Amino acid sequence: MNILGLSFFYHDSAAALLQDGKIVAAAEEERFSRQKHDNRFPENAIRFCLERGGITAADLDYVTFYEKPLQKFERILTTYISTFPWSAKAFIRAIPLWLRERLWVRNLIFEKLGQEVNLTYAEHHLSHAASAFLCSPFEKAAVLTVDGVGEWTTTGLGYGEGNKVQLDQELRFPHSIGLLYSAMTAFLGFEVNDAEWKVMGLAPYGNAIYTDKLRELIDLRPDGSFRLKLKFFAHHYSSVKSFTHHLEEHLGIPARSPESGIDQVHQDLAASIQ
Repeated sequence: MNILGLSFFYHDSAAALLQDGKIVAAAEEERFSRQKHDNRFPENAIRFCLERGGITAADLDYVTFYEKPLQKFERILTTYISTFPWSAKAFIRAIPLWLRERLWVRNLIFEKLGQEVNLTYAEHHLSHAASAFLCSPFEKAAVLTVDGVGEWTTTGLGYGEGNKVQLDQELRFPHSIGLLYSAMTAFLGFEVNDAEWKVMGLAPYGNAIYTDKLRELIDLRPDGSFRLKLKFFAHHYSSVKSFTHHLEEHLGIPARSPESGIDQVHQDLAASIQ
């Protein structure tokens, strides 16, 4: 049984090949293209995986994509319509790209592989959960996924047993701890989906003196679920901005300009969000 897993069109495109349930090859496209966070169709990574497995595309039993494009498009469309007119720029930027390219994943995969294949789509958070549980040493375990956002899910809770993974509960966009972290990454002048590691690296140099103020950005419920206080955030109507001026006012700190100097206040803020 040969199964090829693919991710692309977001960041860090990749391919992985399973043969009879064992991972025989996995690679990110950036390793071949030398383009950091390359999000294009992973032609080189696929070629590497197939060669390592000693097969061709004709030998594939299944190809699986890491999320469900139609559900993701539904979320983007629904969100931008519900937040209009603030979302107008993001709508104009995103919708043509989806209509031209991102809704046609099936056709692109068939074209690039040179033939039609058995294609399946996994939910984004189920892909995360599977990548953790199925590679773990546990036969049975609780599974928690915490991410920016997939189709609609931002946090998923479920369990894995044997070769089965199931998510039973979820928190939905725009309420996301991952996107809170993205907002603080942007606030500190770093690029989202690229430089979160810089926030992590900056944190040990600071003192967590803003933790209480950051907690005030979240409405934490008794059952452990939460909601973001959305007046501080812009990710639900903007594709280029993560936070609003209310966040600067709340923290009493101006957002750091990219490539500007890093002061103690930035180190303290990094320690606080971490």
